[in-house]
Amino acid sequence: MSVPPDPAGQPGRSAARMIAATGGSVAAERIDHLDCHQAPPLGVSWPVQVGQIPALASAFQGRSALREQVDAARSSGGGAVLTQVLSGGGGVGKSQLAARYAHDALGAGTDLVVWTDASQAGAVVEVFARAAARVQAAGAGGGDAEADAREFLAWAAATSRSWLVVLDDIADPGLLNGWWPASHTGTGWVLATTRRHDAVLAGSGQVLIDVDVYTPAESQAYLTDRLTTAGARLLDGRAGELAGELGHLPLALCHAAAYLIDQQISCATYLDRYVSGRDRLDDLMPASADADGYGRTVGATLLLALDAADAREPAGLACPAIRLAGVLDPAGHPAALWTTEAVTSYLAQYRTGPDRRADPEPSPGSAPEAVTSAQAREALVLLHRYGLATFDEDAESRAVRVHALTARAARETAPAGQVPAIAQAAADALLAVWPDPDYTDPALADSLRASTTALAACSGDALWHPDGHPVLYRAGNSMLDAGLHTEAIAHWQQVAADSVRILGPVHPDTLTAQANLASSYWQAGRTAHAITLGELVADDMARILGPEHPDTLTAQANLASSYQEAGRTADAITLGELVADDMARILGPEHPSTLAAQGILTLSYEQARRTAYAITIEERVAADRARILGPEHPRTLTAQGILAATYCQARRTADAISLGERVADDMARILGPEHPSTLTAEGILAFSYEQAGRTADAITILERVAADSARILGSEHPDTVAAVNVLREWTRRP
Repeated sequence: MSVPPDPAGQPGRSAARMIAATGGSVAAERIDHLDCHQAPPLGVSWPVQVGQIPALASAFQGRSALREQVDAARSSGGGAVLTQVLSGGGGVGKSQLAARYAHDALGAGTDLVVWTDASQAGAVVEVFARAAARVQAAGAGGGDAEADAREFLAWAAATSRSWLVVLDDIADPGLLNGWWPASHTGTGWVLATTRRHDAVLAGSGQVLIDVDVYTPAESQAYLTDRLTTAGARLLDGRAGELAGELGHLPLALCHAAAYLIDQQISCATYLDRYVSGRDRLDDLMPASADADGYGRTVGATLLLALDAADAREPAGLACPAIRLAGVLDPAGHPAALWTTEAVTSYLAQYRTGPDRRADPEPSPGSAPEAVTSAQAREALVLLHRYGLATFDEDAESRAVRVHALTARAARETAPAGQVPAIAQAAADALLAVWPDPDYTDPALADSLRASTTALAACSGDALWHPDGHPVLYRAGNSMLDAGLHTEAIAHWQQVAADSVRILGPVHPDTLTAQANLASSYWQAGRTAHAITLGELVADDMARILGPEHPDTLTAQANLASSYQEAGRTADAITLGELVADDMARILGPEHPSTLAAQGILTLSYEQARRTAYAITIEERVAADRARILGPEHPRTLTAQGILAATYCQARRTADAISLGERVADDMARILGPEHPSTLTAEGILAFSYEQAGRTADAITILERVAADSARILGSEHPDTVAAVNVLREWTRRP
């Protein structure tokens, strides 16, 4: 077919005509030139959501105090965008708080809300690329995800549209370098969540906000909201106690509430099972109780970052470190523990293998690579960075803290064969850093006592082979010295029961524990119990250890003190004189136990009105104690307090006041204003003031002593009863 000439007479060029093809057909004409015209792009339909925002948990708590921190941090940036990074351990509700902000942003008409899993950089790139397409960012072609993601960052930086980007669960901050959105117009902001505490998260316009557990009020409100509709009997009077045992952890409360509802059991029933320790976390908080779609069991969530931490240098130490920290008091223990040979040897022996998951038993005869105290500290830093523990050296005696549930998860995942080694290492370390005397650092002593109690509760019989570990006895004596009679009774009852069960009723450790229990009864004012048990122990010690063994003499001295307290003055003097003489002969006249026995004896002499004789002995004992123990040692002050009381009885009022004022001041300064020995010293001073005619001063002091004694020792304690009766008598006088 020939082609007609075009209008210009040029051969081969046809006149311009439009040929249409319809229905998928091809036009039956020759096509020399084809112009394609795309339809103009449709406009973006605002607002836009990219990524799946988690639904809010059941009975979600608003956490107003925490939201105020976030809002304050956001507003502090002025016209520049600030990134708020919510940092906290597993299960504290970081993602739920971020989800609330995302839902609120959508409800408020924010133009763009992006939610992305930030545990891997690839996931962030993929979501940002999708966001670029949804907002029609210039240059985003759809063929290169990374290039499109960068176009989204450019769009976010320059747009006047409002936006919120949530980076959820940042596992490695380094992987997100270059992928943090910014806004030059101040219309957008970033909210991130992470377990990490790296310094890089708090720079370049980023504000790190610590997210902790619920407050007690929030925990109570959560359980009330969840359980009220499921049946009134589930929500009993122990809901608050249950929340406390769970450490107010939102994730744990969620699982526990779901379990209660599923099993139709009360808070009290669940709490009893939880505290008993017979059930594992996975049984009490199973995956089937994941009512709010967290996707993991509580134990797995809490230890999720452990493998990653264990892989970092010093490699293989994070896992044994969290297991050791997990047997100590969740409220915190001193960092000094981690410098002890007991801990560094344990870490070296149980360092995890190259795959960071194996827990091989040490090879017989093998010499593990040594771990230094510096490396042990670095392991603590790793636990802190990965949200597994809190390491704050400024907290001193409570520098290392692990949430109670994280600690329990760590214990339950430890191989059974390692439990004795973990317990022994922790006990040895506690003993190594225990100050002697511990009144010089009461905060440290309190921390060590609490950790010993926690260790004993979770280690089974591991501290009883071959004998009772000395730390059990050190902690109990520390309780007695601190005047913590209630805690001391509970401690020594448990130690004595364990010793009888494991070592037998006549083992020296058993007799020592029972003797200390008798002392605890005496300190608590339970004199009849102290005498009954003290007589049995003194007889058993004399029969098994011998009548002149120091422990036998100490038990007899304590029994004499109980006789004196019960008003059995003749018995107290008879036994007290025998013990004081034997101690002076066997231990020496200046031995602390000899001086203590003589001090007990003088109280009996005073009670028998042999005042002059008592003063002679007391002055010598007080002087010897000051010379041997030091002028500010509690036993020196106790001896001086006894002397002041005897001066008062002898009507040497000026001497009683002069000495009594100094003793009361020193006791309050050294032992604290609420120590029972301080209250006793102040009571003695009040009597001296009353004797001097300073009745108003005496009443003022005794009113305070009576109130403090009732609160600290109990209203039925003999010291409290005596103070109240004397106060009543004085105030009735005209």
